[in-house]
Amino acid sequence: QVQLVESGGRLVQAGGSLRLSCAVSGRNFYSYKMGWFRQAPGQERAFVGAILWSAGQTYYAEAVKDRFTISRDIAKNTVYLQMNTLKPEDTAVYYCAASARWVVVATTTSSEYDYWGQGTQVTVSS
Repeated sequence: QVQLVESGGRLVQAGGSLRLSCAVSGRNFYSYKMGWFRQAPGQERAFVGAILWSAGQTYYAEAVKDRFTISRDIAKNTVYLQMNTLKPEDTAVYYCAASARWVVVATTTSSEYDYWGQGTQVTVSS
C-alpha cells in the first residue's frame, strides 16, 4: 500500500510560478512511476506528466512540457511539480498518482495508476 499527500496548491496570478509537492509513504514504491494529473471543473482528469522514481526519467503532456518540471527527492520521499508561466487554463485540482504496473514512462492513461492522492487546488487568475 502506498499513500500520497499533495500540498502547495493556492491562488496565483497568471505568469506566476508554483511548486506542488507529493509526499509518498508506504512499501516498495521506489520502483514505481509517479504521475501528476489535473482535473478542471466539468472536464475529465488529464495527464500532466510522470517520472520514474528510480531512474528519474520524465515525460510530459504537450500542453505543459515547456513550462512544468517534475522532480523527486529520494531522501524526502517527495515528488514535485514545478509550474512556471502559469495560465488561467492551468486552473484545476492537481493529483499525484503512483503506478506499480508501468511498462514505459511515456504513457498518459490514468487507469495505469494504482494509488491516488486527495488532490490540491490550483487557481490561476487572469
